[in-house]
Amino acid sequence: MPQSSDASNPSQEAAPGDSGLGTITTAVPARLDRLPWSRWHWMIVVGLGTVWILDGLEVTTVGNIASRLSEEGSGLAITSAQVTGIGAALYVAGACSGALFFGWLTDRFGRRKLFMVTLGVYLGATAMTALSFAPWWFFLFRFLTGFGIGGEYAAINSAIDELIPSKYRGRVDLIINGSYWLGAVGGALLSILALNTDIFPKDVGWRLTFALGVVLGLVILLVRRHVPESPRWQFIHGHGDEAERLVAGVEKDVEVEKHEKLPPPAGEITIHERKSIGFGLIAKTVFANYPKRAVLGLSLFIGQAFLYNAITFGFGAILTTFYDVGTGSTGYYFAVIAAGNFLGPLVLGKLFDTIGRRIMIAGTYILPGLLLFCTAWLFNRGSLNATTLTACWCVVLFFASAGGSSAYLTVSEVFPMETRAMAIAFFYAIGTAAGGISGPLVFADLTESGVVGDTALAFCIGAGLMCAAGLVAAFLAVAAERRGLEDIAAPLSQTERAT
Repeated sequence: MPQSSDASNPSQEAAPGDSGLGTITTAVPARLDRLPWSRWHWMIVVGLGTVWILDGLEVTTVGNIASRLSEEGSGLAITSAQVTGIGAALYVAGACSGALFFGWLTDRFGRRKLFMVTLGVYLGATAMTALSFAPWWFFLFRFLTGFGIGGEYAAINSAIDELIPSKYRGRVDLIINGSYWLGAVGGALLSILALNTDIFPKDVGWRLTFALGVVLGLVILLVRRHVPESPRWQFIHGHGDEAERLVAGVEKDVEVEKHEKLPPPAGEITIHERKSIGFGLIAKTVFANYPKRAVLGLSLFIGQAFLYNAITFGFGAILTTFYDVGTGSTGYYFAVIAAGNFLGPLVLGKLFDTIGRRIMIAGTYILPGLLLFCTAWLFNRGSLNATTLTACWCVVLFFASAGGSSAYLTVSEVFPMETRAMAIAFFYAIGTAAGGISGPLVFADLTESGVVGDTALAFCIGAGLMCAAGLVAAFLAVAAERRGLEDIAAPLSQTERAT
């Protein structure tokens, strides 16, 4: 029989190995999934999701102030190509390294401990970037900033999916990942202010943009202190009593808030508690037990990484090179496409939970890929100006943003609980390294060459890989909508007991 909503301690029995850890039967996953949306869930969204706003703010600001940094009197002897090429590649390399390092720690020591540490690393490195006095210093702390944000992706996406009810998981995950673009809007508009030499000297304005990001991050850090550990992580790693107390407290608060009794949970699972999972077992699980899902995850990450690199890393250079847009005005154009990026997950997110993952993931990859091919054709024949090109990008990224966010959703929900953070980290690292390290280096040359055909080729590369990933999703995407995480992929401990 399922446990009632006020269940206390789970049943346990002695089990061999793992330093005295036993076998636990619990309804915690079902109890979390049947919760209605509440203030507790809003606290999670604000405490964890808002960091993407910071990421978008910081990354966009760097892209838009690249031209200012290269000017004499900026206080930093660096070229625009170095900022958008080497600097961007190092940022992504740091993110890939941080995702793998912190992803392993997140699965071993818990979501909460690591999402506090990773935000601290990110904020510290951002503050040091503001103090840059030489290219090597700037490059070093761009790498370390990426190192922190890579850890954020692993720790936060795993925590969000484990805390949000299955009914809302798709749309919430997409909107939270898409909130990056709210920060991008802010970064674009902030860069306009920072580049205005009537307000700030050349060597001060760009530093203040980084400082503002640190201030906002400290506010998020204060909110994040109240976000709990994932009960799913707790009961698997020998903290079953803590998981039960946490969920019981949430249930009590929700019943008071909603003025109604919660229905009984749908069922229980029995798992063998364990302290940690080795790399070997994680690799075997992901690639041997779920090879199709592994191919799907890699395809989605590589496709979206190349599409975004094809457009965003050369955004300012394209406008200034081909349309004579002033460096102080590129932020207005970027704010428009950033707004389109955020509206995509906001408008389309619910459809991932209703129409379903397969149709929506495939559609939000193939459609923007085709639209970008059309944009490349129009650009190559000289049919676009700065405004119409931006409008085309805005439409492309409206759909692509929902697709790109679904890559994080996919890898965070289709693998077993014990491997979740590491799986996110691995696919993020491999996919982003393929598109995010090679992408800036390739696209920086193509978009800054001044040759129309080179820039059109950059668009086509991104479009082609996005369409290819969409075709993979059409065949391999998992119907995970409105299903519990344990139903999509049984915990390793539960599988082992069954065999």
